[in-house]
Amino acid sequence: MASGEHGTKPSPGYAATPSGHRAAPSPASRMLASSWQSTLVVGVLTLILGIIVSFHPTGSLNVIAVLFGVLMILSGIFHLIRVFDPEELNRVWAGISGLLFIVIGVILIRHLHLTRALIGLFIGITWIVQGLGAIIGGAAGARGGRGWWIAFGLVSIVAGIVVVATPTSSLNVLAVLLGIWFIIMGIFEIAGGFMLRRALRTTQ
Repeated sequence: MASGEHGTKPSPGYAATPSGHRAAPSPASRMLASSWQSTLVVGVLTLILGIIVSFHPTGSLNVIAVLFGVLMILSGIFHLIRVFDPEELNRVWAGISGLLFIVIGVILIRHLHLTRALIGLFIGITWIVQGLGAIIGGAAGARGGRGWWIAFGLVSIVAGIVVVATPTSSLNVLAVLLGIWFIIMGIFEIAGGFMLRRALRTTQ
């Protein structure tokens, strides 16, 4: 009988070595390990953000609106800097787009009601797309906890449709709903992180 036949049997997710000892984790196992940790962190941060927005709706929306305008201005400055790069092929377009970004950013900061409406539309569309992705992934069995992800997708789509339909009707209500939704998303993300962790343990 060969001496290697009684070697240690490798655990799933690990590559076997000629000596029968367990080698380094496979790429899939490493991906699962980092995935559950990042999902858990995102969930906790989202939950905290939801609590803050729920208790301070108006101030939170104004801060987000101003940050959005500042982001547009910084993007415009970045495009203008590219104009002075001799290796830049589209210097004219970079200059025009840079000026447009800066003008839009200033308008968004000066007219916060417009910015908040745009943020509402963006959030609603994002939730709809996210919900569709969760339903498709859950129905296809690509994720663990199929029913969980399908329910998450349905809730996300409904909330997205509501926000898109009435982005400016009540900003405080939108902010409170946004905070509540962030809390729900955070709980779902935290639960998903622990589910991925359990899936990782079953493969080891």
